[in-house]
Amino acid sequence: MPLEFIRPQLATSVDHPPPRAGWIHEVKHDGYRTVLIIERHKARAYTRNGFDWTDRYSGIVKAAKLDCRSAIIDGEVIVQDERGVSDFDALKSAIRWSPQSPIFCAFDLLHFNGKDLRDQPLLQRRAKLKELLPSEHPFLFSEEFTGDAAAFFQACADHQLEGIVSKLALSKYRSGRSKTWLKTKCFTEGSFIIIGTARDRKTKAPLALLARPDAQGLTYAGSAFMALSGAERNELSARLQTSRLCPIPRLRIPDAQWVHPQLMARVRHLVGSKYLRHGTLRGIR
Repeated sequence: MPLEFIRPQLATSVDHPPPRAGWIHEVKHDGYRTVLIIERHKARAYTRNGFDWTDRYSGIVKAAKLDCRSAIIDGEVIVQDERGVSDFDALKSAIRWSPQSPIFCAFDLLHFNGKDLRDQPLLQRRAKLKELLPSEHPFLFSEEFTGDAAAFFQACADHQLEGIVSKLALSKYRSGRSKTWLKTKCFTEGSFIIIGTARDRKTKAPLALLARPDAQGLTYAGSAFMALSGAERNELSARLQTSRLCPIPRLRIPDAQWVHPQLMARVRHLVGSKYLRHGTLRGIR
């Protein structure tokens, strides 16, 4: 029987990494979660929801001729910038236009040579993975840190990384959301000009469309959820002056309501991305 896709284990979000001993910590890479299945010297790649993306990761699957009969590896497909930091915006373009650029950053081994490893301790699974994984492109082993978690998290924030993932060192692998894997994301606050409003496609929640000022005028920065009280939202609506035209030429966003770019918003968002990710509007300056 061919190996079947295993739903990945997912980390629970926390505000601070666990201070106790017995945890390992890894850099949270900004890419697409991927399960790589290898058997008979061929590889298949699946998204976290089980969609077959083998064709999209042609460079990785062609190189996945590892020294084993079979394996299931959990990891993240990323593209690195000139600093060696994962670049989510560049990844989306690379999948289409530069298939040799993506890297498979591996962090767990679920199955090896016909044996299910999920009940083995995490450190034992990772030790086997490190032995198996090639050390050259397009493979990368996700190294662990075992010291002061708060200091490691701060260092990641200082280097504009997305965050860290903390894992209980002796834990078993269990599909779905778990408390033995915890993720702490690096957020920052910045100021952006409101150029319009819209609704989130999935939740229909109100969004502020935002821009950064630059030498050419304005550059689109992305959107942020309006996490405002009813009174604050009413005040914002009263101060926004609608416009028939988008303040940024050639920018097209369906169902957007454009406004004159006059108000500055204070926004909390993830660090290290060209466009705002997980942005929340916290107030108006």
